[in-house]
Amino acid sequence: QVQLVESGGGLVQPGGSLRLSCEASGIIFSIYTMGWYRQAPGKQRELVATITPGSNTNYVNSVKGRFTISRDNAKNTVYVQMNSLKPEDTAVYYCNAKYMSAYGTNNYWGQGTQVTVSS
Repeated sequence: QVQLVESGGGLVQPGGSLRLSCEASGIIFSIYTMGWYRQAPGKQRELVATITPGSNTNYVNSVKGRFTISRDNAKNTVYVQMNSLKPEDTAVYYCNAKYMSAYGTNNYWGQGTQVTVSS
C-alpha cells in the first residue's frame, strides 16, 4: 500500500519560514519524481516544485528564490523549505509521487497539510 504522509504545515507570519516533509512508503522512492502542489480556497491545484530522481528541480515562478525542494532517498522523504512566506502562499500543500514508464504512469498523492500565512 502506497502512503505519502506530509507534515510541517501550520500558521506563520508573513516573512516567516516553514519546512514541509513528505515521507513515502510502498514505492521505490528513488525512481520517482517527487513534487509539491498546493490548492488555495476557490482555486485549482497548482504545481509548486518538483525534483527528479537525478535531483533536477523545477519551480513555479511565484516561488523561485524563496522555496527549495530537496530529497533524501535514504529516508524516502522529500522536503520543501519555504522562506519569505507571503499571504498568497496560503493553501493546502500536497505531496506527489510520479513514475512514468512504457507500461503506464503511477501517480500518488498525500492527504495534504495546511499552510496559513497571516499576521
